[in-house]
Amino acid sequence: MEYYDAIIVGAGPAGSTLARSLEEAGKNVLVIDKARFPRDKTCAGWVTPAVMESLEIDPTDYANGRTLQPIRRFRIGMMGQPAVENDHHSIVSYGIRRCEFDAFLLDRVNAPKQLATPVKSIVRNNGNWVINEQWQAPLLIGAGGHFCPVARLLGNGPGKHETVVAAKEVEFEMTQEQADACEARGDAPELWFCRDLKGYAWVFRKGNFLNIGLGREDNHRLTDHLEAFVDDMKHDGRIPADLPGRFKGHAYLLYAHADRPLVDDGVLLIGDAAGLAYTQSGEGIRPAIESALMAAEVILNATDFSAAALQRYGERIAERFGNRASEQAAGWQLPEWLKQPVASTLMRSHWFTRKVVTEKWFLHQDVPPLKAAG
Repeated sequence: MEYYDAIIVGAGPAGSTLARSLEEAGKNVLVIDKARFPRDKTCAGWVTPAVMESLEIDPTDYANGRTLQPIRRFRIGMMGQPAVENDHHSIVSYGIRRCEFDAFLLDRVNAPKQLATPVKSIVRNNGNWVINEQWQAPLLIGAGGHFCPVARLLGNGPGKHETVVAAKEVEFEMTQEQADACEARGDAPELWFCRDLKGYAWVFRKGNFLNIGLGREDNHRLTDHLEAFVDDMKHDGRIPADLPGRFKGHAYLLYAHADRPLVDDGVLLIGDAAGLAYTQSGEGIRPAIESALMAAEVILNATDFSAAALQRYGERIAERFGNRASEQAAGWQLPEWLKQPVASTLMRSHWFTRKVVTEKWFLHQDVPPLKAAG
């Protein structure tokens, strides 16, 4: 039996960020993930300069041999209406490929890793958590996404009356013919809101890679909504007529709709396992990174790993992202008051799509980057 100070289940951005923070503080950490890295991860994949700063990543260094698409504009519209394009005149975000980004973050972690290793058992024994009858630690961190086994341990997961965002998307490298036929530009991602305001679709070009997808707060007729959107984009020439491969599905929780406990005795959830995706945009990378940094600070300052000692983490989350109880009325779709025809009018406005949709909901420019403690 191998002993560690902490075991992190999930090697994505949240798990790798926490592992790096703890190991830099001298902790003996084990990272477990069911996937082998680099992994194929379904995600639109954009990160703001705030994320790069929090992770202490130099964009120039990262771009050496990896995809890093500068974003200076956004095309935003409601389906069935012309799009509004806003030029921000500077880099406001970056496009990344999650297979590269996640592997890059994990490669910075020197701690032991057990990859391609599903968690088959979690047992509490004499104050320690024992994983797969092989590894034990007094602290267990769930960073394995929406279906994280540590989240299930706390009574969370599918079938627990959670309001889940269901999304389908595809990412592929375009041929020269497809690239020539694709009118979507890399520096201008396209966001198209559903007319019922229950979700949005996107077209995101990253160099010669193209990501297309649609997510909604309900799974009802998701494929029908996606197919209609894809047909419209093909008709308008925004995307190539021939799309290879199948659209892959995934699910996650929005912050205002999640009701997952974040801590228990010797247990803590971060990232999508905790249901931290931004309510208006559905973005999960920045909340995942920031939750890991806050968790590291709390863990390193804790005198023990009781639920009471770890509760400071839940307080930090509320301070950073807002009180979930007060967020319940604010769905991932546009706010309740923003209904047709008001929504239709506002989505034609350069001011609204830039100042509210882009800068506030998607870029969170009013929120300063979170720095690592110490």
